[in-house]
Amino acid sequence: MIKKINFVPRWIIFLIDLGICCFALIFANLIRYNLSMEAINFRELSGNVLILSLISSIVFINVRTYAGIIRYTGLQDALRICYAILMTTFVLFIITLVSSNSGGALSFSPVTLIINALFSFLFLISYRVLVKYAFSYLRSYKMDRKNVIIYGAGEAGFATKRVLEHDSSSNTTIVAFVEDDVRKVGKVVDGIKIHHTLELQSLTLAQKIDELIIAAFTIPPAKKNELVDFCLDHNIKVLNVPPIDRWINGQFSARQLQTIKIENLLEREPIRINNDEIDAQIGGKRILVTGAAGSIGSEIVRQLLRYHPEIIILCDQAETPLHQLELELKEIKTDVNCISYLGDIRNEHRMRELFEEFKPHYVYHAAAYKHVPMMELSPTEAILTNVMGTKMMADLAVKHQVQRFVMVSTDKAVNPTNVMGASKRLAEAYVQYLHHSVSLEPKENNRPPIKFITTRFGNVLGSNGSVIIRFKEQIEKGGPVTVTHPNITRFFMTIPEACQLVLEAGSMGKGGEIFVFDMGKPVPIVDLAKKMIRLYGLIPGVDVEIKYSGLRPGEKLYEELLMDSENTLPTYHEKIMIAKVRQPSSDSIEHEFNDLIQLARTKQSTMQIVARMKELVPEFVSNNSIFESLDKQENKVVSITRAI
Repeated sequence: MIKKINFVPRWIIFLIDLGICCFALIFANLIRYNLSMEAINFRELSGNVLILSLISSIVFINVRTYAGIIRYTGLQDALRICYAILMTTFVLFIITLVSSNSGGALSFSPVTLIINALFSFLFLISYRVLVKYAFSYLRSYKMDRKNVIIYGAGEAGFATKRVLEHDSSSNTTIVAFVEDDVRKVGKVVDGIKIHHTLELQSLTLAQKIDELIIAAFTIPPAKKNELVDFCLDHNIKVLNVPPIDRWINGQFSARQLQTIKIENLLEREPIRINNDEIDAQIGGKRILVTGAAGSIGSEIVRQLLRYHPEIIILCDQAETPLHQLELELKEIKTDVNCISYLGDIRNEHRMRELFEEFKPHYVYHAAAYKHVPMMELSPTEAILTNVMGTKMMADLAVKHQVQRFVMVSTDKAVNPTNVMGASKRLAEAYVQYLHHSVSLEPKENNRPPIKFITTRFGNVLGSNGSVIIRFKEQIEKGGPVTVTHPNITRFFMTIPEACQLVLEAGSMGKGGEIFVFDMGKPVPIVDLAKKMIRLYGLIPGVDVEIKYSGLRPGEKLYEELLMDSENTLPTYHEKIMIAKVRQPSSDSIEHEFNDLIQLARTKQSTMQIVARMKELVPEFVSNNSIFESLDKQENKVVSITRAI
């Protein structure tokens, strides 16, 4: 019904406002003369009403008090009316002064003007508020209303309240604000009381709460998780206010309120890095980022911009993502010269051209194949990209006197159970070998040798192929959500956090280290799936089924950041440690790597290639893979040898 009521034309609002002001003047005269009709000079009053109508018309037209939509009256409308009333009163006061000094008949007593101003403002605002609440009541008549609690009694919280009140489709009742700041607790804002967060339990017991809206931008991750867990346990939907940079002209709409994402709950406390040190190293330098269009590489590029390098070379073989990154960087309007360079790190001629043309000072090597099941099916591609590609880039870095070479590795390189992890471990080993061999060579022109640094971390939230993205797609389709194993766990880190630590480790490294990041606690994947389903307002096992599909080829139940034979050394950053690893033999490593690469290039049998990988990486033991037979053969040979 409410949708069928059209907006009232502006000229009608103008006439109503004018009539109210005239009535307020008559009422002001009655108040002045103690409601005595006999004391009022109606001839003088009619002249005053005429003058008031003329002045008010001119002011209202200029201030446009009639322009607002009555049913959406807000603070701006009240300020506009206040300004119009003050302006009208001031003009009438000036007219009275001029008239009295020149012997004219026009006369508005100061008392009448003050009373008129007060009642005009009161009446103009009152009828607007009444219309607003009448529409609000009609809009929600015979409709189920949602009881909402807003967490955060700050500007964002108050803005959220206004947005919900003005939105015709929200149909919500704000029950309370909850806040951790004890200074605000107990106060009332627009008739809504502010409660302490500890009172959330009692509020939910007192009446049914349908939604909790988090309208705070500095809430600690632990507190956010606590709130969400409480809400999920009590079947309360949790929504998030969008970041301020997504507000339009200082406002947002109810449509921008989104269900809180699992990524928000896996976030940790913001990390602090030594920006001055990184700025001193990178500022004015030429930086090469391989795999620049990927999730990790592109974030490294974004974070490098703040340190103002001379140029950033964006190297990637994926044309479309590279073009999208180029467009994004143009929108940022950075003063850093970002050059897109389409090329495959396996193409030696193309990479040699890159180094000869740009002569980079720093290389951040993020290009790699990372999908475990895919590489289990294509070992040759894993070797040609992750091993040969890294070897080629590292050799070119030495030849062209790069200052630092920072390699992005993975936790799957620790005690690898799959081809992808073994290929990354081989890449780590070659980078370490190259650092030690270069450091032993005589220095040319007293130039310090290149520093090779490796960074190792686990899964990143929202990266390409992330389990979270897969779960979202499955939940939105109605399920089932597929989890490989009920006991599988993974470490998670946000992409920005991982890349911050890559830059920090790259700046602090002396060369030859493998830096391990503090990934926090491992997360059970089945718990992650259940929480994501509940965040959608659904019940795991009832609305959305969870199915166990079995471990994929090469997958293991839990990831490790350190080998069993390793230990770590602390650094000045509490989230970065140095792994003490077995140093590769420098006698024959280059020859062995060339043999392995040649096997991959000549497309030998995958069994032969993987068997060679297992020789080079003794800790590589396949799991849930066709290559497990190679481990059995090796064990059999060892047993026979011992028997002899």
